[in-house]
Amino acid sequence: MNAAYEKLLGGRSGLTGLLILGVLLLVIFPLGLDIFRLNLVGKYLSYAFVAVGLVLCWGYGGILSLGQGVFFGVGGYCMAMFLKLEASDPISTKIQSTPGIPDFMDWNQITSLPAMWQPFHSFSFTVLAVLAVPTLLALIIGMAMFKRRVGDVYFSIVTQAIAAILSILIIGQQGLTGGVNGITDLKTLMGWDIRTDSAKVILYFVNAGLLFACILFGRYILTSKLGRLLMAMRDKEERVRFSGYDVASFKVFVFCVAAMLSAIGGAMFTLQVGFMSPSFVGIVPSIEMVIYAAVGGRMSLLGAVYGTLLVNFGKTYFSETFPELWLFLMGGLFIAVVMYFPNGLAGVYEKQGKRLMEKLSRKKAVPPEPVKPKAATKADPAEVHIDGANLEASK
Repeated sequence: MNAAYEKLLGGRSGLTGLLILGVLLLVIFPLGLDIFRLNLVGKYLSYAFVAVGLVLCWGYGGILSLGQGVFFGVGGYCMAMFLKLEASDPISTKIQSTPGIPDFMDWNQITSLPAMWQPFHSFSFTVLAVLAVPTLLALIIGMAMFKRRVGDVYFSIVTQAIAAILSILIIGQQGLTGGVNGITDLKTLMGWDIRTDSAKVILYFVNAGLLFACILFGRYILTSKLGRLLMAMRDKEERVRFSGYDVASFKVFVFCVAAMLSAIGGAMFTLQVGFMSPSFVGIVPSIEMVIYAAVGGRMSLLGAVYGTLLVNFGKTYFSETFPELWLFLMGGLFIAVVMYFPNGLAGVYEKQGKRLMEKLSRKKAVPPEPVKPKAATKADPAEVHIDGANLEASK
């Protein structure tokens, strides 16, 4: 029980952090925000899955991936394919030239459903694909790179190139993917209308619950022997390799885990927002996702969630209030964080928390003031007389 308490919850401090985040996401936001804003927060939380994966991959593993939008987009497209097939039943698409296929396929003169779309009629297969396809893609990339000891900035450039390639490929294959518009007009999930207000609230709580599950899974990895090895590889990779460990395999593993978490976020994004497009796959969104982890603190799983919320809240507020200046304000926010808070929000929290604990410990360590002896008072003459009489009687 104590081992699970330490590994999953992170001890007393970790449990406190989880409770604070839980109250914020599960109580304050649902009670204090309207449906539109709550759905926006749900969209932000789907990005937080990517940031949590980057904490494992970049913060502890030392692997800076600038292509996490690839896995986010693949997971989102897998879910969007299932939802689009459900929305493209023969009755709903009877005005098309070929009823029963997605509308963008009909526009591109495709007369039958492609073979790669056929399995996505099954929801079970879709869930499996959301988890397996991005993980398999990350496995191929990781084996090709890490087994050849390609790392540091070279790996970052390669992942960035993969993000650009996949984005171009999706746009080019308009008949299969919807092109630049993506897959839109998603309506139901197994007959359940996901466009209603009640559905958006339910999806928000499901999204938050899955995010907490991913955080606990990440903590379990970091508090295990594997987590210690990841930190050792980040700081002294050659020493770990000379100790007999297969460094490449550990890197591949943590990269695959980060890809799987990103894909879960992409699938939840599709359910929350109702579409998926290549604009979430390319270089720019991938770099933004790295910024979420950097602002929150690349060594903190909870900090990554707060960083994602802060950056996206700032983006929404600045774009609504200062539509002509919001890009400059966002840039100023990032520069300020890098200059004054290099460890992100988590570093600020830890620093201030240590100061508070030191103050409390100093107060407890202050010894109590010594009790001063009571000043002697002048004796009453009557008392002296009585004492003298008693003394004579005793003689």
